[in-house]
Amino acid sequence: MAYDATKLKDFEIAELAEQNMPMPYEWAERLGLQKDEIIPYGRICKLDFMKIIDRLKDKPDGKFIEVTAITPTPLGEGKTTTTMGLVEGLGKRGVNVGAAIRQPSGGPTMNIKGTAAGGGNALAIPMTEFSLGLTGDINDIMNAHNLAMVALTARMQHERNYDDAELAKRNLRRLDIDPTRVEFGWIIDFCAQALRNIIIGIGGRMDGYMMQSKFGIAVSSELMAILAVATDLKDLRERIGRIIVAYDKKGNPVTTEDLEVAGAMTAFMRNAINPTLMSTVEYQPVLVHAGPFANIAIGQSSIIADRIGLKMFDYHVTESGFAADIGFEKFWNVKCRFSGHTPHVSVLTATIRALKMHGGGPKVVPGRPLPEEYVKENVELVEKGCENLVHHINTIRKAGINPVVCINAFYTDTKDEIAAVRRAAEAAGARCALSEHWLKGGEGALELADAVIDACNDKVDFKFLYPLEMPLRQRVEVIAREVYGADGVSWTPEAEAKAKMFEENPEYRDFATMMVKTHLSLSHDPTLKGVPKGWVLPIRDVLIYAGAKFLCPMAGTISLMPGTSSDPAFRRIDVDTETGKVLGLF
Repeated sequence: MAYDATKLKDFEIAELAEQNMPMPYEWAERLGLQKDEIIPYGRICKLDFMKIIDRLKDKPDGKFIEVTAITPTPLGEGKTTTTMGLVEGLGKRGVNVGAAIRQPSGGPTMNIKGTAAGGGNALAIPMTEFSLGLTGDINDIMNAHNLAMVALTARMQHERNYDDAELAKRNLRRLDIDPTRVEFGWIIDFCAQALRNIIIGIGGRMDGYMMQSKFGIAVSSELMAILAVATDLKDLRERIGRIIVAYDKKGNPVTTEDLEVAGAMTAFMRNAINPTLMSTVEYQPVLVHAGPFANIAIGQSSIIADRIGLKMFDYHVTESGFAADIGFEKFWNVKCRFSGHTPHVSVLTATIRALKMHGGGPKVVPGRPLPEEYVKENVELVEKGCENLVHHINTIRKAGINPVVCINAFYTDTKDEIAAVRRAAEAAGARCALSEHWLKGGEGALELADAVIDACNDKVDFKFLYPLEMPLRQRVEVIAREVYGADGVSWTPEAEAKAKMFEENPEYRDFATMMVKTHLSLSHDPTLKGVPKGWVLPIRDVLIYAGAKFLCPMAGTISLMPGTSSDPAFRRIDVDTETGKVLGLF
């Protein structure tokens, strides 16, 4: 039975649904798991990845479904809501289904909060645990990451204080780290702009090495990206050992392995490889694992969660961050390449609201009322905005996948506006389904579920956009032209010099190309909506994440440490001291 989403807030629906949420031992029985494959954490649990994947290694994979979106408004267009709704709809059809989504960061939770768990009757529960650290993966990442900085700064202090003979007595060799080329910083899972640029080591010779340093938000850590792409514990350990923390004075990389800290970092991360098991409000299983940035890092839940999900479920749904030009492109050319998994279908989430924006509607500003164009019928704006929808359909089709367009229904949408979207989607060669999962849960997502089941029976001629043998600059050119619709690419001299260096070094030829770009436009300029024409993608830098095996061409400036607003969410959060219930979180 669906809850009345027009009268109940998301957290109220969650509270009602959580009263009958399966406990860990019930999940074990429902999912056919062994007792030692469940690791309880109160009313939720982790799944022991290594034990489950070993037991099910010979079982065929289920159907693999990816969820993405058109270019969103700043409000978001409901990819997680659609993911939850699709899982509920497939559940209503009686199929064995589950999903994988990302873990939210504490920074946005305590700043300007969206639930990140879906909404209405298409919601992941329990919401409070989901938003307040879950089973500790982000804490593990913070400990492992900051331990690397402890190792680095202590080593710099000791190399300054001791000569080579004294270092040798301590079984240390001089790494000769260049203090102006320290790549790593510290991390914290809050939006703390005051820590973006800091000075550390103030004091005497025993108080560290004085130099400029920095903080990033925890989910921007390379360790989070590694957690998303690692295929098992062995792969995780090897990737952690390759992380470049700094460079020496001759320009050679200094890694966590050089600092002899990679093993201890992996020890902190050993439990983080196990996905957390949550639930939809209709009690289908939802795996939560990893939470990397989407416009900077890979923006996916983990390969490990997909590996388990494809074995446990007949239909496994995974969500990609932001729109198809970012999330799907990285899923397609990076995640699938690293994992070897081939998707059967991609669901392209669209809203009438976003299509009106791309059709020339007024600016959408979070926290302000929507202009009347977005709440009254305007078929002309929708039809013009469908150019953005068709662009993303064509991008997905280039991968050899047949997309399903999901119209994520709002109560203000009209029949004629919906009909305009159907016409545009079907003319572009995509199935199209209206879904009312927010309002009705699984019952409202049956049309979407049927379209997805039908699409999963199509033959997929999956192909990557570019071969690994293609040089970096050519890859960026192909992505810019084929996915973004740019006329070409321009490089600053510094970025081009870096790109040439990476191209000439065989060690980097199999590194993934991880584009860094705004999610609010197909272009690098967030103010350009629809399908911009006559523009060139500017690349100003190329970052390297050697552990994750990413080369990151940067189109624009993106901070790794967001700021806290003047009216943050933490002002309204408290605890009922009689019951222990968290108040004001949502």
